[in-house]
Amino acid sequence: MIRAADLQVADLVGTHDIVLVTLDSLRHDVAAAALAAGRTPNLARLLPKGVWERRHAPGSFTYAAHQAIFAGFLPTPATPGPHPRLFALRFEGSRSTGPDTAVFDAPDIVSGLAARGYHTLCIGGVGFFNKRTALGRVLPGLFAESHWHPGFGVQARDSTAAQVGLAVERIAALDPERRLFLFVNVSATHHPTRHYRPGATRESAETQEAALAYADGALGPLFAAFRRRGPTLCILCADHGTAFGEDGYRGHRLAHPTVWDVPYAEFILPECTPEATR
Repeated sequence: MIRAADLQVADLVGTHDIVLVTLDSLRHDVAAAALAAGRTPNLARLLPKGVWERRHAPGSFTYAAHQAIFAGFLPTPATPGPHPRLFALRFEGSRSTGPDTAVFDAPDIVSGLAARGYHTLCIGGVGFFNKRTALGRVLPGLFAESHWHPGFGVQARDSTAAQVGLAVERIAALDPERRLFLFVNVSATHHPTRHYRPGATRESAETQEAALAYADGALGPLFAAFRRRGPTLCILCADHGTAFGEDGYRGHRLAHPTVWDVPYAEFILPECTPEATR
C-alpha cells in the first residue's frame, strides 16, 4: 500500500476520491493490541507496513476534534514537529503548510473540496452527527449530503454494517466521473462497547477492542466499493481516545495520554483493474 506521505497530496485533489473514517474514541494502545492479536485482519491488510501510527488527537472529544479535522488539522505525529499537513486552509503564519499540502481558500476542507468538484457525503455516527438538534446539525451541515438514523448510533449493535451499507449504496449511485469525499464516523468504538464482549458489565480496553474487531469485519465492503471507482486517498484515525480508569480517569474531554494518543493511517488505495482480478 502506498503511503500518502510519499506522494504530493496537493496533486491528488481532483484525480482521487478521498475517504476519511474516524473510529470514534479509539485508543492507540487498543488498536495496536487488536492488530497484534490478529483481531483486525481487514485493517491489517490496509495499514502501511502493517502497523498503526501513534499520533496526538487534535481535540479531547468528538465535536472539538472534528472541527479541527475539518479545518485540516488531522491527528499530529507524536514526535517533535512541525509536521506538514495533508490539507490546510489558507491562513497567515501556518508552520505546518508545506509544498505538498492541498491548500483551500475556504472555511473548511469539506467546502474546499466541494469547490474543486467533489461531491461531499457524510455518514454520521455519534450524537454530534444525529441532526436532531441545532448542535447535532453543525458538522453534518458542512456536507452536500449527510445521513444519520438510530441504526448508525452508539446503541446499535450492528451500526458499522449499517453505515457501510448506506455508503456503498450512495457510492454506487454517484456518477463515476464525479470525485467523492466521503466521511464516516464509526460509532461502534465509542461507549457503550460492552455489548461486543459477552458477560462484560463495564467499559474497558477489552470491550473497545471487541468493538474494533466487529468494525473491522464490517468495513471491508466500503474499501471494495472505492477500489471499483478508482484510486482513493484513505485516512483512517481516531478523533480522540478514552480513559477506562487509568489514574482515576474515565471517559474523555480530559487531558490524559489515553485520550490524546490515537491510531492513524494514511494510504492510497489503488483501483481494482480488470487485470488485477484475473
